[in-house]
Amino acid sequence: MTVHSSLPRRAAAELIGTAGLLVVVIGSGLKAAELSPDTGVALIANSFVSAIGLGLIITLFGPLSGAHLNPVVTLTSWWARRTGGEGLGGREVFVYVVAQTAGAIGGAVLAEAMFGRTPGTFATQALDGGHLLVGEVIATAGLVLVIQGLGRIGRDGLVPAAVAAYIAAAIWFTSSGSFANPAGTIGRSFSDSFTGISPGSLPGFVAAQLLGGILGLALASFLYGTRAKDAVAPEVTEARAPEPPTGVGPDRTAYQAVG
Repeated sequence: MTVHSSLPRRAAAELIGTAGLLVVVIGSGLKAAELSPDTGVALIANSFVSAIGLGLIITLFGPLSGAHLNPVVTLTSWWARRTGGEGLGGREVFVYVVAQTAGAIGGAVLAEAMFGRTPGTFATQALDGGHLLVGEVIATAGLVLVIQGLGRIGRDGLVPAAVAAYIAAAIWFTSSGSFANPAGTIGRSFSDSFTGISPGSLPGFVAAQLLGGILGLALASFLYGTRAKDAVAPEVTEARAPEPPTGVGPDRTAYQAVG
């Protein structure tokens, strides 16, 4: 469905949604580490709960703001507008990114407080090394490709489940653990926990995520073209009448989120 909410309401949805996402990610990590000393078991629990929470948040906030929850996804919307489609303008991008970042930090602090820990303590887990940055590039590129690909073939309704499933998988198949979200990464630096990342590791991760976003956009354009109809074979297009859009595609920003 098309997003018609006012900018303040959309910003509030992005702030609350991103805060909720960080509460889910960090809170489930804290609970998993509390219940099991086995890192593998803790990661299974964390990835499973994070995927469920993400899917629910996208479904709930998608009709309000598009449920970007992620500056990279917001920037893909801005690029869609720059290239002749529908998307966010520069002012809207700024408001979205500020709301997402504030929400991520607030969610991290809230999760820490909820588990009786000292809120605002910076993470000490350094995630350094080129192989981890490669993992973040791949994780973010895949996320953007999933969102853009589904949008360009007119399957926007599948985005909540598809993004949730992708993030659950990417937590396991990438070396970095698939942060894939600059705002979420900044928020997780405020939690010295299983899911945290030290402030010193932020510049490399955020740069890798932005690069991954560009790569994901390039792949989506190469594979699917710039519009949904570009991905449909001519004979299929002629066999049935065009249907009105049921969701908001990559050029109209809805159900586009992150991990």
